[in-house]
Amino acid sequence: MWSMLSVNKSRRGPWKHSSPDRPVTLSDALRHGEAVIAEARSDEPRLEAELLLMHALGSDRARLYQRFNEDMTAEQEVSFRSLLGRRARHEPTAYITGHREFFGLEFEVSPAAIIPRPETEALVESIVKFVLDRHHGEWAPRIADVGCGSGVIAVSLAHVFRSSVRDVRGAQFIAIDSSPQALSLCKTNAMRHRVTGRLSCLLGDLLAPLTQPVDIIAANLPYVRTADWEALPPEIRDHEPRLGLDGGQDGLREIGRLLASAPPYLLPGGALFAEIGDEQGAAVAELARVAFPHARLHSGQRVNLPEVTTNAAG
Repeated sequence: MWSMLSVNKSRRGPWKHSSPDRPVTLSDALRHGEAVIAEARSDEPRLEAELLLMHALGSDRARLYQRFNEDMTAEQEVSFRSLLGRRARHEPTAYITGHREFFGLEFEVSPAAIIPRPETEALVESIVKFVLDRHHGEWAPRIADVGCGSGVIAVSLAHVFRSSVRDVRGAQFIAIDSSPQALSLCKTNAMRHRVTGRLSCLLGDLLAPLTQPVDIIAANLPYVRTADWEALPPEIRDHEPRLGLDGGQDGLREIGRLLASAPPYLLPGGALFAEIGDEQGAAVAELARVAFPHARLHSGQRVNLPEVTTNAAG
């Protein structure tokens, strides 16, 4: 589910001009960066090269291509080389640039929280559909993002419902994390996208900080098995926080704790959405049936995304 980058020693020589009398253009630099990252077996070498070059230039993609044939300054060349060197040492591009796009928004990221991934966008889409399908009149759902990390789930949802034609008036969002550093990052992203009036950030373990039940619980908790940790790509293993990825012996330690503790915190007619590993569906379904014996279970189509919907009687 993650892109892998394993760097072997490059067979290419040093970065050279195509002519000793011609400076390096942005086009030259981009081609070189793409080649270096491609040799490192990245899934998206062109995109990563663009992101690193834009970061070195302090530019966006449109301006980059408008200036495609311009010469690089010596300072820009040094900066881009440095960024490529960091990437070659397995540092993720998102941590190098400090930003990651998610659900059409740009988020600040850091090693305080795991890097947002496209798979999690499906979780956000499922929650949006659930809310809009059930939105009648003045319903003001309360939605908790448990283990929020950088806040991409809660902030994206708050932004969608704020800007939606079918505005879910009064919707409130609670972002919870046990890491003060991750929670600080979430607050930064909430301010960045102007949703602080709808979003509260609470420090604590799983649902414990909640003082009243909610309509929806969203969770992207750790689900990597401890035994699989050392086999992860170095971009993940050596750079992303283990606290946000390692789910214990079976990978289900945190999702199991969440399901066991969730019933008092979920209102009748509410739902719990969780992202899990590809082979964990049956085990999580069993945990959900124990916690919610009368609930309906649904599984997402594009990712392993179980949804637990409680009945009207709770």
